[in-house]
Amino acid sequence: MFVLVINAGSSSLKYSLFKDESRLVSGIVERIGIEGSFHSWTLSDGSASRADTVVGNHSQAVSVVLDFLVSRSFISSLDEISAVGHRVVHGGNFFSSPVIIDDSVKDAVRKCIPLAPLHNPNNLLGIEACEKALPHAVHVAVFDTAFHSTIPPVARLYPLPYELFERDGVLRYGFHGTSHEFVSHKAADFLNKKVEELRLITLHLGNGCSACAIRNGVSVDTTMGFTPLEGLMMGTRSGSIDPGIILFLLREKKLSVDDVDALLNKKSGLLGISGLSNDMRDLYTTNDRRAWLAIDMFAYRVAKTVGSYFAVLGGCDAIVFTGGIGEHVAVVREKVVSYLSPFGIFIDKDANAKSMRVISSAESKIPVLVIPTDEELMIARKTAELAAGRDS
Repeated sequence: MFVLVINAGSSSLKYSLFKDESRLVSGIVERIGIEGSFHSWTLSDGSASRADTVVGNHSQAVSVVLDFLVSRSFISSLDEISAVGHRVVHGGNFFSSPVIIDDSVKDAVRKCIPLAPLHNPNNLLGIEACEKALPHAVHVAVFDTAFHSTIPPVARLYPLPYELFERDGVLRYGFHGTSHEFVSHKAADFLNKKVEELRLITLHLGNGCSACAIRNGVSVDTTMGFTPLEGLMMGTRSGSIDPGIILFLLREKKLSVDDVDALLNKKSGLLGISGLSNDMRDLYTTNDRRAWLAIDMFAYRVAKTVGSYFAVLGGCDAIVFTGGIGEHVAVVREKVVSYLSPFGIFIDKDANAKSMRVISSAESKIPVLVIPTDEELMIARKTAELAAGRDS
């Protein structure tokens, strides 16, 4: 079965084409509707190419991708694409699992736009463009929030007036769910155990960051909340802060709501503290004092969360690093694990420097793992399962 995975952003369209579980090609059309748009792609052998192209909207971006797949003989015709898996950021309280897309699903995704105004509208654009281009295919929505629908009320609700939860849906939704789910299963496979037998702490650390406490294969807590702004310190996002700071900025500094939004989402985190960059690679290669303060703050907040999740889970069987920082930045992993010695967790510096699968030392009570995430593969799997179920 050929499955196309689509992740539509405001000015970009990412895609991967799978045959069964083999990725044939991945790519991205960037600068949609902007001068200088282009299409870049990576083949299964790792070779990469790029071509400039004029792309005015998401429908044209989908056409670029589909024409490319046929012209390069990844598929002989569009009819070979049996299913399309669409990443949708926010499913609200409507969805706890992937669903085949119909008008009611699209209506629900629209209702979630106030909860994810930067993501859901673009996800819908991608869905509608693909439906038009591939009307014969089964279209499936896979939600970032779905994996966290199992979080119990004690962790999911905020200590605010209860009617905000009942009336307005103010609660912890969580994000990066597809990534956390994927690496939890990979960790279980590596440990030769069923995921239902394990207590795991997964750390998705990239420009956006979240931690997840997973018990018996389901999410029981996560750091991102009502929005992706809550939780860990991130590239440009503050993560959790005293809400009184927001009131101070509004009342005393006379910032507008939009100014505060921009400050918290685009000017804080690693960028805000370092004053240099939101990219961890730029920070740990310098001797700048503020850059290293940002790194230390980042690692401290991750470690503090890991400690709290030991209490939530009643112990832990493995810790998993993933995401761009989690997979590739050894100094951050070392700093995080250095805080965990009271739990009997220690790092192997040589293994960590090489980003090996197991980076904990022999005397460590539990393994610390580095597992590359693959959200596209997870989406493809879930899409294929639903498509096959409909055909059976």
